[in-house]
Amino acid sequence: MSGEQVSARVDVWIWSVRLTRTRSIASDACRGGHVRVNGVRVKPAHVVRAGDEVRLRHEGRERIVVVSRIITKRVGAPVAAECYVDKSPPPPPPEQAATVAVRARGAGRPTKRERRSIDRLLGRPALEERDRRARPE
Repeated sequence: MSGEQVSARVDVWIWSVRLTRTRSIASDACRGGHVRVNGVRVKPAHVVRAGDEVRLRHEGRERIVVVSRIITKRVGAPVAAECYVDKSPPPPPPEQAATVAVRARGAGRPTKRERRSIDRLLGRPALEERDRRARPE
């Protein structure tokens, strides 16, 4: 590639190498403290150079990459993969991913039956056991 640069903004580089879908997501991650360059939290305008280690917490996963080439334009996935060395731990298998109980927005309070199933899922004692412990006899 002709006209390669020596440095670039960290949010632009993260977006260019396809670690995030949009540049605004990359900027928000920087502002939220989810991006570190060489162990230091950085703002979106921080300059990144070849050899820097970039850590990005995004979508429930931490990505650790070492910058090998600087680009400022978004490129295809095969070219983007050549711009960094991925040292991220492998993602957890789907079986290990925590299941989250999801309720429809605006569905109101859970019914007694739903509450009991939630308690079972979270490993809480049954309602009758809680009541017995609460009342001294």
